[in-house]
Amino acid sequence: MAQENAQKTTKILIVDDVESNRFALRDIIQDMGYQPILAENGVQALKVVYRIQPQLIISDISMPEMDGYELCKVLKENPDTRNIPLIFISAFDDPSDVVKGFDLGSEDYITKPFIPKVVKARLKLHLRLCDATNELTDMNRRLQASVGEQLHQLEMEKKNVLYALIRVARENAGYDKDHMERLCYNCRILAEAMQLSAEYGQQISDSYIDTIELAAPLCDLGNVAIPTELLQKKEDLSENEIEVIRTHATIGAKVLQDIKDTGDNNDFLQMSIDIAHYHHENWDGSGYPCGIKGDEIPLAAQIVSVASAYCAMTENRVYRDSYQVLETLEMMEQDVGVKFNPCIFQILRKIYRQMR
Repeated sequence: MAQENAQKTTKILIVDDVESNRFALRDIIQDMGYQPILAENGVQALKVVYRIQPQLIISDISMPEMDGYELCKVLKENPDTRNIPLIFISAFDDPSDVVKGFDLGSEDYITKPFIPKVVKARLKLHLRLCDATNELTDMNRRLQASVGEQLHQLEMEKKNVLYALIRVARENAGYDKDHMERLCYNCRILAEAMQLSAEYGQQISDSYIDTIELAAPLCDLGNVAIPTELLQKKEDLSENEIEVIRTHATIGAKVLQDIKDTGDNNDFLQMSIDIAHYHHENWDGSGYPCGIKGDEIPLAAQIVSVASAYCAMTENRVYRDSYQVLETLEMMEQDVGVKFNPCIFQILRKIYRQMR
């Protein structure tokens, strides 16, 4: 009963100048048990948003008076509305349109004609993500006011909420169910070995090891906003599709930065931001999104880059089977000095039998 009442109070704003599209989406949303609110263009939508604060917005791109891109820009520039998830709908299927939407801050993109099951799956995904993000933000506010005996309990809650977010991202990317646990474990083992080395002994403390074990899986948090069909596509990706997938690094970092900006300035969140933003930077500067190189890359991101590559190659993917461990190490060695820090990779080679 409580869940039904929560669904009825969940308001989803539909913005489209075509009446048939508005009504088709209205029927889908009503069938899900949510409350649809209709608007014919961006100007009308802004008045509605400021009045009712919907939980999610679905907007067409091509509209009179104010198009979807301008609506998104206005909403994302306003602190009171920037966290409302916005999904674009459009008959345009050019990947550059998708990239432009993500650049403006949208969370997803659905093409017309609508497939009800796809629309429902996307809406549920982003409502879950929004709920989890809000819960995490609230929890971090509570953490600031907590006293000593509550600290441990709240830290465990934080871990559980974050991992719930990551499970959504993992499901979206089609990773093995044990991927998150393996990545946590392997980053910890690798960091412990680095702590014993001459190169990194002074940089890696016991607290650092505990933190990277918790923060490591947040590297792919941004995958919650990448279309599932791209993440699980078996065919070769186009250049524009690759650019869409690459936005997960900045999206994930932005989600975590927004949480940090609420006032929670701790080592865990800063390391999580570094990992999410920079884990695809390459040692030689050929990576993304910033093209930094060498030790310009935060150490935690370097560790996760090596460990996550090892995990990914030794797991099944929708587009290939897993590689054997020794085969994986040989393939990774070809990228030493290009993708990977040579010192960190050599430490991994020495301890690979301890890794999962």
